[in-house]
Amino acid sequence: MSSSVISALLLSLTVNVSNPLPEPRTNVPVVVSLPARGEQVRSVTVAGKPGIPWQLDDLDLDGRADELVLLVDLKGGASESFVVNLSPRETPNTTVPGTAAYIKLNDKNKKHPRITAITFPGDAVNLQMYNSIYGHGAVLEGQYSAVRVYMDNRQSVDLYAKNTPRLELETTGFYTTREQLAEGYGRDILWAGKSVALASFRGWDGSEPVTIDSVSSRGQRVIASGPVRSIIEVIDRGWITPAGKNVDMTQRYTVYSGHRDYEVDVKLSTSGRGATYCTGVQKLLIDNEGFVNTSGLAGSWGSNVPDKGMPELTDTLGLGICVTPPYLAGTREDDVNYLTLIRPVSDGTIKYHFTSTALRDSATPARTSKEWFDYLNRWQRELRNPVKVTVTRR
Repeated sequence: MSSSVISALLLSLTVNVSNPLPEPRTNVPVVVSLPARGEQVRSVTVAGKPGIPWQLDDLDLDGRADELVLLVDLKGGASESFVVNLSPRETPNTTVPGTAAYIKLNDKNKKHPRITAITFPGDAVNLQMYNSIYGHGAVLEGQYSAVRVYMDNRQSVDLYAKNTPRLELETTGFYTTREQLAEGYGRDILWAGKSVALASFRGWDGSEPVTIDSVSSRGQRVIASGPVRSIIEVIDRGWITPAGKNVDMTQRYTVYSGHRDYEVDVKLSTSGRGATYCTGVQKLLIDNEGFVNTSGLAGSWGSNVPDKGMPELTDTLGLGICVTPPYLAGTREDDVNYLTLIRPVSDGTIKYHFTSTALRDSATPARTSKEWFDYLNRWQRELRNPVKVTVTRR
């Protein structure tokens, strides 16, 4: 290795990954924590793998990267090792964007400027908050779908499905026109009503879901926006829970390139750690089929009319959620939801995943309810058997 190359290296890491399942896995996220001190990491190379997708993220927003994420493919039962070189020199990242995230303001000139964060006082009117954001909340986009989290007390997760795997929200902005539909763009396909929609986080009063009503402040922010992953956060301060506790809470939503599913990580302050909360998936309005089982997997399949301005257009879709131990606290079913009850572990964290499909999706893994529910069971098996990752310094 030449002296010029050595001087450009900050640190080399050996990353070992192994797939415990016999099935191959693609676009597996490998997340590596970066040194907290020393020179800033600005670029990455993987020895012998020049095309591997990578991204550096500043998750605590202190101005320096603290995590590296890579995407790898693994054969069934396979293990692989590779060397990651970290450099303080900034070089172009040629990874093709596979995710995106944004918050945009509604403005009278309809320019919809991007912002990275917004916070409202606790006494702000729900409808005013909701209407102040273009799209009504932060948007998180993957290749197969996109979601938005409403900027109000519901904080509901709404779903946009695509015809073709690609990024397209910069064009449609969740508000696909008839002309864009004719051109092959996707659209908002969910009508949430009073349900938990697609894995929206709720309080639990012992008998039903409860929205996040009384807070001292509430906000949203974009943590990362592609190409390998995008992350948004929903922050509630001083939430008075159904149990009467004053709780600070952060919900983090993450999507990875090449993935159909989304991760949710919830962090609760000490006062909220002994309580039960809930999430789940809604029952679809037309011809709903669905289930929730004691393993923490729930799914639904059916159709609805998501846009009252286009009542002649229906969409058939599938929803799914998976909560794995130790966060699962029980399951319920009511008139409009398949619910999973969730409880934080000792450090105040909760984790779960949700996913979706639609018949309009050319890459859908299912065209019937049976195929969708079979897919959800395979997905749950993968979540319960994650790829094992170890990182050592060279």
